[in-house]
Amino acid sequence: GPLKPEITITYIAVSAIFFNSGLSLKTEELTSALMHVKLHLFVQIFTLVFFPTAIWVFLQLLSITPINEWLLKGLQTVGCMPPPVSSAVILTKAVGGNEAAAIFNSAFGSFLGIVITPLLLLLFLGSSSSVPFTSIFSQLFMTVVVPLIIGQIVRRYIKDWLERKKPPFGAISSCVLLMIIYTTFCDTFANPNIDLDKFSLIIIVFIIFSIQMSFMFLTFLFSTRNNSTFTPADTVAIVFCSTHKSLTLGIPMLKIVFAGYEHLSLISVPLLIYHPAQILLGSLLVPTIKSWMVSRQKALKLTRQPKAPVKV
Repeated sequence: GPLKPEITITYIAVSAIFFNSGLSLKTEELTSALMHVKLHLFVQIFTLVFFPTAIWVFLQLLSITPINEWLLKGLQTVGCMPPPVSSAVILTKAVGGNEAAAIFNSAFGSFLGIVITPLLLLLFLGSSSSVPFTSIFSQLFMTVVVPLIIGQIVRRYIKDWLERKKPPFGAISSCVLLMIIYTTFCDTFANPNIDLDKFSLIIIVFIIFSIQMSFMFLTFLFSTRNNSTFTPADTVAIVFCSTHKSLTLGIPMLKIVFAGYEHLSLISVPLLIYHPAQILLGSLLVPTIKSWMVSRQKALKLTRQPKAPVKV
């Protein structure tokens, strides 16, 4: 269409989000986030090991139902996808969570996914293909790493102006994300090859929302345990980064791995539903998570304050 999403979304929109993040993020926060190894391990293991394995186990139970088998295979491909390069960062920022950690895990997870996702697809679905790692790596580098670095460099020169004017970085990112959702829906419903029965589609939508809610709750429980060292801001980044899946990387990967597959459009449907669903669900939960984080931070401050000596 006239919006040319293959250029405006794949390159310009994603680059704009990370330039925006680079411009708004304090350099010292980004540097300290790189050292938070425990958080990064948690997110990457959950996303690329636990998530696809849990979906595979769940699909063994669903295989006896009359749900379209290609949609079920599509659910497995969703489990194998890396974290997204935009939505998790924007939602973490909207809540006021650890944005630096969200940026690192989104970028690092995407680079890991270039290698790991095709291997997971091969393991769980038995599909193999020659994946052009170099071109995907270069695309990610140009749309994620370079804009982030440029944003950080520009910030050094206009830091005082940014702190004085406080531009609406969150609103800008949300507008870009809205454009990504819109073009995704257009792509989904403009495909003439999608032949779906309504029962399977409704059940898949229900399953996708259930998976997201369950995994968000699970990551929340794990990251707020008494013996965990994660702050409330870390928990916010973990909840979004661990449960979100990339569409901008996912669809091109599916087209490469399942090239020539007659059921490619059906396999793509769960991912095309999952992506807008994760943003919709995340957006609805932002006020609730924000109020939890603020109250939790206040409670932690109170417990850390030294008690006044008791007068005898």
